[in-house]
Amino acid sequence: MKNVVLLCLLALAVGFTACKSDTAANKAEDTVNALNDKKTLPNANSNTVKPVNQVPDDTVNVAKIVFETPEHDFGSIKEGEQVEHTFKFKNTGVAPLIIESAKSTCGCTVPQWPKEPVAPGESGEVTVKYNSKNKSGLQTKPINIIANTWPKLTSAKIKVTVEKSEESTTAKQ
Repeated sequence: MKNVVLLCLLALAVGFTACKSDTAANKAEDTVNALNDKKTLPNANSNTVKPVNQVPDDTVNVAKIVFETPEHDFGSIKEGEQVEHTFKFKNTGVAPLIIESAKSTCGCTVPQWPKEPVAPGESGEVTVKYNSKNKSGLQTKPINIIANTWPKLTSAKIKVTVEKSEESTTAKQ
């Protein structure tokens, strides 16, 4: 008798589990169908921000950032010196240029960019400050700019050779 009751309980448990997973599968299928439905996907007029690597709906009628000189070489400086360069650019696209961010690979290189849109045909500047504290040798730092361009990422680059200061050489001895 106990075996029959246990088998019945086991059968009921399996039945409920099957129903639950079937319901979950139905919900997952409904979600996939909704996402595949063109009416529910974000369109070009929505405020949805697309990932950097995703192709926009329109790759022609966008802003375009073109630097006068995309690379700057500071030459040689002493360790601890701070230098600054301004990259001038022009929006050669057909839409206002909106720079979302400008970053480098480390905190020693800090870019500043216009927060207001740059109209088509207009110019702007990205100023980069480099701090050579605790650096030595050839340093190459990209400035990666994310904007409403295609592709979304545009880069400029600074180069500098940092010569060890006498203080840091003496301190290590």
